[in-house]
Amino acid sequence: MYSNNLFKDKVALVTGGRSGIGYAIAKQFLQLGATVVICSRKEEPLMAAATELSEYGPCTALPCDIRKTEQVQALAKFIKEQHGRLDILVNNAGGQFPALAEYISDNGWNAVINNNLNGTFFMIREMSNAFFIPQKQGTIVNIIADIFRGFPGMSHTGAARAGVENLTKTLAVEWSQHGIRINSVAPGIIESSGLDQYPPQIQEMFEEAKKAAPMGRFGTSEEVANAVVFLASPLSSYTTGISLYVDGAKHLNFDKMGMIKAMKSMMG
Repeated sequence: MYSNNLFKDKVALVTGGRSGIGYAIAKQFLQLGATVVICSRKEEPLMAAATELSEYGPCTALPCDIRKTEQVQALAKFIKEQHGRLDILVNNAGGQFPALAEYISDNGWNAVINNNLNGTFFMIREMSNAFFIPQKQGTIVNIIADIFRGFPGMSHTGAARAGVENLTKTLAVEWSQHGIRINSVAPGIIESSGLDQYPPQIQEMFEEAKKAAPMGRFGTSEEVANAVVFLASPLSSYTTGISLYVDGAKHLNFDKMGMIKAMKSMMG
């Protein structure tokens, strides 16, 4: 659909780019002519992913914990030294775990908020100060989640992702003067490596959820990447501050209590 040189001479950073949705996003940018930088915390699988992705175009990588400002700043320095500029930031890195709200510990709550909300903000702030604001140009796409009707079973990540969505709206207005566009993509349940982290009982719930989904299936990482590419491209040049749901209408018509029921059954 898109020209192979759509992102020619553009540099894109994809956090959490070593697997799943992030890997698919990085791959699509490379196939469309971009130079891509990926980051995640674990060096060995990150470098392996960068080697694989290099088959599609120029891809570099640097380990980075987005929760630590000094590491984010080191990543910005790396990008400036290697590529001289940054045009696109995709905030895909994050993490969560299923839990009933009454059992989430202080550490569990803080870990998810720090990763999904604080880490996203640190990345936005540092990359914008280093590149986008001085350049008077930049595009940011935040990967959030289906939070349209709450997030039962994951109240911590629901709160964090809602914070990112509001940050998206706020900065869309505040930073328009700098030529920065910022949007969010909200995936539904996606058939990716991210589903593998859940216990068997939750996996069974996913199978039932697939049957109940409005379109009768889950999404793919490539379908999320398609939305990201659109929002990062000149084709959406007058679009900023929105959340694009990629979920087959799940946010409009779906029983969101499945995870709660599965966790309660696990507890007997």
